[in-house]
Amino acid sequence: MANTNEILNRINERYSKMSKGQKILSTYITEEYDKAAFLTAAKLGETVGVSESTVVRFATTLGYAGYPEFQQAMAELVKEKLKEAPAPTVVYENLEDDKILDTVLLSDAKRIEQTLSQIDEQIFEIAVDMIHQAKKIYIVGIRSCAPLAQFLGFYLNMIYDNVRILSTNSLSELFEQMMRVNKDDVVIGISFPRYSMRTLKALEFANNRSARIISITDSVHSPMNLYSSCNLIAESQMSGLVDSLVAPLSVINALIIALAKKRQTQVMKNLDELERIWDEYQVYGSDELDYVSDAMKWRYKRPEDKE
Repeated sequence: MANTNEILNRINERYSKMSKGQKILSTYITEEYDKAAFLTAAKLGETVGVSESTVVRFATTLGYAGYPEFQQAMAELVKEKLKEAPAPTVVYENLEDDKILDTVLLSDAKRIEQTLSQIDEQIFEIAVDMIHQAKKIYIVGIRSCAPLAQFLGFYLNMIYDNVRILSTNSLSELFEQMMRVNKDDVVIGISFPRYSMRTLKALEFANNRSARIISITDSVHSPMNLYSSCNLIAESQMSGLVDSLVAPLSVINALIIALAKKRQTQVMKNLDELERIWDEYQVYGSDELDYVSDAMKWRYKRPEDKE
């Protein structure tokens, strides 16, 4: 029996050398193969915004004799996937109440482990250097990814004074906030299925302005990678109602710590200044725990303070 994942393997192997239109096709087919399998070449092209001839060339680029053979491969993939695990919501429906905590935490731990085995450490270091050297740092994340963008922005603001978390109420607002983005800036786009068109358009706009772009997403086939020169891949999977974003958050934590180490002296000064301001304006009462703990102070000792 032929390998029914063969079509996805072929896409993965050839993805880096594909044209922009072919990458758009790859993304759609990878995520929506169950729909693509029933579309003509013309309709598939219309759906993703490319020509019919581009679709046909895409099929031959993957090694198929033509579009009919390519469509048959998609149909076989659909058949095989229908035999696999039940719908995500069934996972929760069949789960005993006393097993929920263990199941969810172990599942999240597995995604972190998978991310660690797959993420490219060299790409991670490149991302750290790009952010550190940027004149301005823009961060965009929509819907369930908005808390990730806020979290990253909150801590980067303690390290740098050039961080901007983009407000995402509308596409026009994004462009208004990014109108001065240029080649000296970095734009960090965070998006997971279902991918945000607003985030994608923000990255496209930044790319057209020659800004450096970092994507935090789930796959090499993610549309976010169309405009990104530095892709941080983290496992994310919808297990019913809730998207698991634990692995992406761990990657973001690693980014924050790596950048803080590059500016240890400044980080310590910023934390000292925050403590002074909080004390002066009585932001926290005397019964609150110290925000800047002794452990943190030790971790970010100024170089001249170290023994």
